[in-house]
Amino acid sequence: MIRTFRQHTVRPQQELTGKLWHFTPLQGEQAGEVFPVPTPSCWETYPGFGLYRGEGRYETRFAGSGNLRIECKGVSHTATVWLDGEQIAAHYNAYTAFHAVAKDVPAGEHTLAIVADNRFSEQSALHVPNDYMSYGGISRPVVLEQIGDAFIEYVHVTPAKKDGIWHVHARVCVHALKSVPTLLRVRIAEKKLVFDAQSLPEGESVFEGDLSFDNVSAWSPETPALYTVTATLERGGVPFDDLIDRFGFREVAVSGKHILLNGAPLRIKGVCRHEDHPQYGCALPFAAMAYDLALIRDLGANSVRTAHYPNDEVFLDLCDELGMLVWEENHARGLSLEQMQNPNFERQALGVTREMVTQHYNHPSIYIWGILNECASDSAYGKSCYEEQFACIHSIDRSRPPLLCEL
Repeated sequence: MIRTFRQHTVRPQQELTGKLWHFTPLQGEQAGEVFPVPTPSCWETYPGFGLYRGEGRYETRFAGSGNLRIECKGVSHTATVWLDGEQIAAHYNAYTAFHAVAKDVPAGEHTLAIVADNRFSEQSALHVPNDYMSYGGISRPVVLEQIGDAFIEYVHVTPAKKDGIWHVHARVCVHALKSVPTLLRVRIAEKKLVFDAQSLPEGESVFEGDLSFDNVSAWSPETPALYTVTATLERGGVPFDDLIDRFGFREVAVSGKHILLNGAPLRIKGVCRHEDHPQYGCALPFAAMAYDLALIRDLGANSVRTAHYPNDEVFLDLCDELGMLVWEENHARGLSLEQMQNPNFERQALGVTREMVTQHYNHPSIYIWGILNECASDSAYGKSCYEEQFACIHSIDRSRPPLLCEL
């Protein structure tokens, strides 16, 4: 399951997971053997692989052609992605999505292979032994999309209320594979913005605009009203790409010791939750996520802390829909000063923070970004790392407070 709602009506999209793939361990006594396994999944849940640390190759076949965008929602913990034997992507961090674009793929059957690696090493500053399980595998969906000469990377919607009127700032990132003339239409809660790019340059371009609304409902835990933003690319009056997301009209602010939601102080009654299950590992299916939220709501809680990493977007979608507040953390937890001085630390920590905030920006349920839980904040070097993380978050999102986590 990719999301709880449809993200495209123009761009063709299909989930490649949700079926059996071929799994091959690359180390250990069973190296080279091939096993049919369900995906998404963690190999620790396969018979005989409960303690396996190493690399695992997952492989499937699909039919496609043209410009293909392959998105992995989560691979634990590092990944390399191969299309027909050619590496097209590499990614560090299990808990955020990444994608690769393959241009001009010939029509026919193709082989997609993903090599996951859950080993600890000096090359990893964040993926370290800890007091929770670090799994291996394709733990979240893999998605295949067919794109044209340009596609929409993301749409960010930032609401703010002034003098009783809701205002929205929209920021749309479009990625062009080559220079093309494009018309961008953005529809937000039935109002529209139009951007005419006579010659969209190759690479990323950002479009920004503002709208105001006087007849919308605010998102809150009691009334979790959700609205849709739809961005569409057109050429010659014909749509050729789109992206649909959801957001809520709500404001988060800090006043003294209080966190305010829509101007009113929040009384936070929450729990910490791991993505972990005795049967599924960290690859929780929809029903298990919904069951967790049912238990949390039954306890009388109104907030979840994603200890200690960004969560599956399906879980965040459910929180948006149910009015459950979310304190979402990056993946950097319990690190000593020596560990933070790993030469890879700042690059890797900033990478997961940047991906988390960019990808989960529109979720109204998220009211705090948490960083560097129980790390060496009492040292001068640690302080500089926190400052850099705060600056990174503020460069993307100034609508939520970042929080130094010391729980």
